[in-house]
Amino acid sequence: MQLSPFPSFSTAERAPTLASAPYPGPVFTPHPLPVVYSTLAPQALIPWTMSHYDIPIPQACRLWHRGLSDIYLLETATENYILRISHHHWRTASDINFELELLTFLAQRQLPVAAPLTTQEGKLAVPIQALEGCRYATLFPQAPGTVAIGDLNISQSWLLGEIVANIHTVAQSFHTQAKRQPLSLAHLLDESLTSLAAFWPLAQAEWQSLREICIRIKHQLQALPTEPPYWGICWGDPHSGNVHFTDSNQPTLFDFDQCGYGWRAFDVAKFLQVATQTGLSRQVREAFLKGYQAVSPLTSLELVCLPSLTQAAYLWSWAIQVNNLKLQDCSRLDYHYFAKRLERLRYLACPDLALF
Repeated sequence: MQLSPFPSFSTAERAPTLASAPYPGPVFTPHPLPVVYSTLAPQALIPWTMSHYDIPIPQACRLWHRGLSDIYLLETATENYILRISHHHWRTASDINFELELLTFLAQRQLPVAAPLTTQEGKLAVPIQALEGCRYATLFPQAPGTVAIGDLNISQSWLLGEIVANIHTVAQSFHTQAKRQPLSLAHLLDESLTSLAAFWPLAQAEWQSLREICIRIKHQLQALPTEPPYWGICWGDPHSGNVHFTDSNQPTLFDFDQCGYGWRAFDVAKFLQVATQTGLSRQVREAFLKGYQAVSPLTSLELVCLPSLTQAAYLWSWAIQVNNLKLQDCSRLDYHYFAKRLERLRYLACPDLALF
């Protein structure tokens, strides 16, 4: 006898039809289901912000951007502010304190960064108990100016390189009790591979190709010393999208939530990685390096390692994006997504590629 895959009912216990069944009303479970990511209502954040910060009354609050954190734009009659709400899965309290203390330190030394505002109680970040757990809110003044129209020109790229070098130099005297995961080979490569492996849809041969690229990167970068001046505080994400320029070409840098201790040359490589990906000309990429070198010359060993650091920066960024997408849009993590990015990494690993 062939068994039906559907349950059967006797006449007496036959399941009611949609037409005959009374609407039971909303069903509430005794214990709410777990939440991995929630969106805080913009209007609710206006009184919340006013209760913690001494700023003019906001006329509007908008969810401006959803990235590694949720960015809200607070508009007042006199100036605008950026309210950043961390994601529960992205940064710990120690990670956030490290970043905010660094920004405050740099701003106090006249470096052009968007430093956090302190609360009425003198805090740099405020915990918010969201459905998924603790998140942290930080308020910044909106950086004056805009992202460079048409991307960076040569003079802006040179200037940005100078500022990054100055950050590395000044930050050598930065000290904090907050802990931050260093931008080590284990973090940039090994942990990134683990993140990618969980969703890898390509053939084993492609995975082996990726591993071989990582082995070559490790082999070269193991020669870099992990001590000053090679090693120190890094911005972690220098690129044209994270700096505003005014009409008079005055820059303000922001988005330091990937900062940490690492090789100073990594920041140069991260700029080159994003610049090649977005199509910045070789002259503009070269201007950044020249601006950096004018303040803090890199050694010949660091210059030789820049291609491998650029590949490591790409792999790390790729893994960060995968970890973010798995909570928001797994549909994008398909064959074409991984194939395209592996092709991009192979391009960066090509020995004929001229970064500068």
